[in-house]
Amino acid sequence: MNDILIIKTGTGLPSLAARDGDFEDWILEGMQLPRYRATIADVWRGAPLPAYDSIAGIVITGSVDMVTAHEDWSERTAAWLPGAAECGIPILGICYGHQLLAYALGGEVGDNPLGLEYGTVGVTLTEHAKTDPLLGDLGTTLQVQVCHDQSVVRLPEGATVLASSAMDPYQAFVVGENAWGLQFHPEFDAATVAICIRESRDALVRQGSDPDRLLETCVDTPVGPEILRRFAALAAKRLLG
Repeated sequence: MNDILIIKTGTGLPSLAARDGDFEDWILEGMQLPRYRATIADVWRGAPLPAYDSIAGIVITGSVDMVTAHEDWSERTAAWLPGAAECGIPILGICYGHQLLAYALGGEVGDNPLGLEYGTVGVTLTEHAKTDPLLGDLGTTLQVQVCHDQSVVRLPEGATVLASSAMDPYQAFVVGENAWGLQFHPEFDAATVAICIRESRDALVRQGSDPDRLLETCVDTPVGPEILRRFAALAAKRLLG
């Protein structure tokens, strides 16, 4: 059994090539895990998904694609995820992965009614988050990196909201005790989200946002790596039985 299955739902923006690696590398770096401790399933390139009993934890990456495009590989992954949740495997969906997990479990995804959300933003944790194994004891307001056009617009039945921001009421949720969705990117640093802002400058200007102001307020934060380390610990606990 491998520690972590990383379901890769796409690659980063072309301009992110300035950074070493891709989504899976940044996630593993945040988790402080070597690559041999993970299986990378490039589902967007047709890679199969493994048997549930062969993995201890699942991370679903971000993507430049949209869940609402209903690509074959995305629908196949969505059909596979409920079984993983039923098996009690810890699952962490990030950005696209957050949206795909919500959709797979019965929620709804669409264009964010409040517009594009980019930069370093504050998210407010709910009362439930105080005792959550992933987000508990991190404070009441966290600074995180965001970069998304679409959002979860309806949570799955039984989901609990863990965090919200000014532009997204569902920045984090949990279903049961093992399946988390994070709209923000715990694997991104300030330099990475700044690249995303520059890439989407025209779209941000069209909606009335100020890209230069967003760039000025990008800051690094220890929250993302801490969340990733906590998730790795949850997977390791399952691995040890």
